[in-house]
Amino acid sequence: MSAISYRPAQSAGPTRPSRRPAGCLAAAGAPALALAAGMAAFGIAANRPAQAADGDFQGASHILAFDEDTLGYSKSDATGPIARLQRQIEAGELKLEFDPAFGYLPAVLRALNVSRASQMLVFSKTSFQRERISPHTPRSLFFNDDVYVGYIPGSPLLELSMADPQLGGVFYTLEQKAAPRPRLVRTDQCLECHASAKSMGVPGHLVRSFVTDDDGVVDLNTGVSLVTHRTPFSDRWGGWYVTGTHGKQVHRGNLFGKAAFARQESDPNFAGNLADLGRLVDSDKYLGKGSDIVALMVLEHQAHMHNFLTRLRYEATLSLRQYGHVNYLKTVLNAFLRYLLFVDEAPLASPIQGNPAFVEWFASQGPADAAGRSFRQFDLKTRLFKYPCSYLIHSEAFDQLPAPVKTRVYERLWEIVSGQDTSPEFEKLTPESRTAIREILMQTKKDLPACWRPAG
Repeated sequence: MSAISYRPAQSAGPTRPSRRPAGCLAAAGAPALALAAGMAAFGIAANRPAQAADGDFQGASHILAFDEDTLGYSKSDATGPIARLQRQIEAGELKLEFDPAFGYLPAVLRALNVSRASQMLVFSKTSFQRERISPHTPRSLFFNDDVYVGYIPGSPLLELSMADPQLGGVFYTLEQKAAPRPRLVRTDQCLECHASAKSMGVPGHLVRSFVTDDDGVVDLNTGVSLVTHRTPFSDRWGGWYVTGTHGKQVHRGNLFGKAAFARQESDPNFAGNLADLGRLVDSDKYLGKGSDIVALMVLEHQAHMHNFLTRLRYEATLSLRQYGHVNYLKTVLNAFLRYLLFVDEAPLASPIQGNPAFVEWFASQGPADAAGRSFRQFDLKTRLFKYPCSYLIHSEAFDQLPAPVKTRVYERLWEIVSGQDTSPEFEKLTPESRTAIREILMQTKKDLPACWRPAG
């Protein structure tokens, strides 16, 4: 399995240079029926389990022409956090300190506002540095809302990527060698794996779960090639280490080799509910501690949400170029909203408890309304978050969606959270959740269309 499965270039090349009115849609009724029919036609039926769906909407199973002129992925300069960091380094505005034990890793995490507590460990051989990875020398991953950083003890390279608000997944390497101005090198070779049906046909990230042998080699016939918040708990984390408690729920984490999987059949959770990985991993070789279960669950939601945002941007850009409007994206929008609102989230059967430092750091990132409510507040009893709306609605990727499609998202979202939409597709959202989502958004988003604002 892999998580964010990177495949950066092995040689460092040159660093790339930095280079309808706002009202709401009419009531639910007929449009809702049309959307429901569209969902069935495009592979997401309301009466099917989410994980059984073939795709999130039409087109998600084929690669968009993202390198042609309309989208111009490879020819376009990235604008996200890693690109901004490189420009700061080049201008002499920021200096990365080189740590004798971990190289540039601590400095990069500080510069990009990535918490050490977000550490996750993946031991499947799914990186381009696969020969360095094993259950005893896993790759550590750290992340925030926009950035992913991969580190392997003793490796000559850090692996980095980001969800760029304009381009989607953009990938980099950083040589672990002290230099006056180290260079974050963009590489498009990762798209060999990171622009596929599993990343919704756009440059993006993947979280996967596979059985591995004793050395971390993946068995591709025994896993889940796309893990999101909709994936059943029992199918998650093959090829990963997992620390934290989860009660009687069983997952695939912390298992490698036939003997371990055979034992789990007769002794469920013998490798679960771990407080630490001391008997498996030399933690002194890693910057953080453990492989946090809550961080893993956030990652699973986030990676696919970012792919969704990229797909929506690309679809809207192409539609505006060809037709001058986004009227044909109704199915895309509806599928996007289902994921944004956690409609098909796999429920938790037992409470989850992870690293308090990660929970505190993540929740502190805000924004919150006057009552202190935020989409970053965890539930961890029956579901991941207390309020079922993705915190990435506050991300650069969402804010920079083309205006016509963002307005349509807001209009449909208003119909849902105001209670106008009574269709079966969103019936899992309780009146209390709809009210909370509506009130939080009205206080934390400044670009809502007119129908979201009180009259007068």
